[in-house]
Amino acid sequence: MANFIEPRILKGFRDFLPPAEIARRGLVERIEASFRSYGFVPIDTPALEYAEILLGKGGGETEKQIYRFNDHGGRDVALRFDLTVPFARFLAEHRAELSLPFKRYHIAKVWRGENTQRGRYREFTQCDFDIVGSDSPAADFEVLLIMRNTFRAIGAGEVTIRINHRGLFNRFLSNLGVLEKSVDILRTVDKLTKVGREETRGLLADLTDADKAGEILSFIEATGSFEEILDTITQASGGDSPESAWLRTLRRFMVDTGTADSFALDPSITRGLDYYTGVVYETFLKDLPDIGSVCSGGRYDDLAGLYAKERLSGVGSSIGLDRLIAALESLGKLKSTGSYAQVAIACVQDAQAGLYQALAGKFREAGIPCEVFLEERKLTKQFMLAEKKGARWLVIPGEAPLTDSLTLRDLGNRENQEGLSWEAAAAIIKGTGGMIS
Repeated sequence: MANFIEPRILKGFRDFLPPAEIARRGLVERIEASFRSYGFVPIDTPALEYAEILLGKGGGETEKQIYRFNDHGGRDVALRFDLTVPFARFLAEHRAELSLPFKRYHIAKVWRGENTQRGRYREFTQCDFDIVGSDSPAADFEVLLIMRNTFRAIGAGEVTIRINHRGLFNRFLSNLGVLEKSVDILRTVDKLTKVGREETRGLLADLTDADKAGEILSFIEATGSFEEILDTITQASGGDSPESAWLRTLRRFMVDTGTADSFALDPSITRGLDYYTGVVYETFLKDLPDIGSVCSGGRYDDLAGLYAKERLSGVGSSIGLDRLIAALESLGKLKSTGSYAQVAIACVQDAQAGLYQALAGKFREAGIPCEVFLEERKLTKQFMLAEKKGARWLVIPGEAPLTDSLTLRDLGNRENQEGLSWEAAAAIIKGTGGMIS
């Protein structure tokens, strides 16, 4: 008896059946369309990089989560844990081929050996978009605007984008006399929503002291309108500064575009990665805030500095596709079918397979995706198969499929229309919403 290997996959990794994958790809297509509408262009990078490339800027918890190993040639390599660090290497290698400012997007899988939870996996997809080569607040605002408008375009509903400025927070820490511990403090504050206020206070006290921990908490918990919070944290950081002026400029842009209600100033937003130096932000769905941020990012002043002498500043953001899908599924806003083709052509005679394909070609040329059934079966079984695949219509050919009249069955209503030309059938399908838009 044969010894079979048990089919199984690693924890935190998944297979996707057609309905789920069709929904994913449809969502990605709409996200890409939004990025492209702002003039962003696609790039791609290898999944596997030299470990020193990826470890140079990740820092902290990321280094513990990276998938790292020696390949067959003894090289120290690792799977990318995000798309930003490979982008930095990409910029350093291809700078001479790029025109600045460079607006890119990259949608691909990344890998992290972290604890799995709702909407969080060890293999997942990120949708990144960045503007590199611009030091203007206008670049920051365009990224923020894309975030807001992309979620509206995909039907996710209204969002709240919470923003902060790492530079302003560092001024506050300097004013407090603990700037040398800024990296650890930023990472601790970044865990506030995960571990809670009191544990955060304790961790901050361990880094500084009880009084300074209290002051840090007061800073990140400032309340009021955008302008009131900005006044509070500006005063706590030592008064007006380029960083506070930057935030005021962004606020003016928000008001000018009528989008101010989508943004909130939140001093607790710090982002844990070391390469952020300016504005940082996280995005929350108003209909499902508890799922956490579905899009985050910020400004970096010298991301490519580890790989090249030229200083390249930029700003970018990343949509966590898997967490977004989990949210949309919870909200009932993710539509899926088992097939791209909502029209199927029945196989009445095996010998007519070539003519059925020719008939299908006519429908496809008319802009109607369709599937040809490959084996002759009872029509009732083909009705059932078409319904199971998610088709709306079944075309039943005559003796001469290209010239004889067709029967068009509406699988939803279980009604037939007989004696149709393929052109008439196509008109009915297109006129009654039978196509996937």
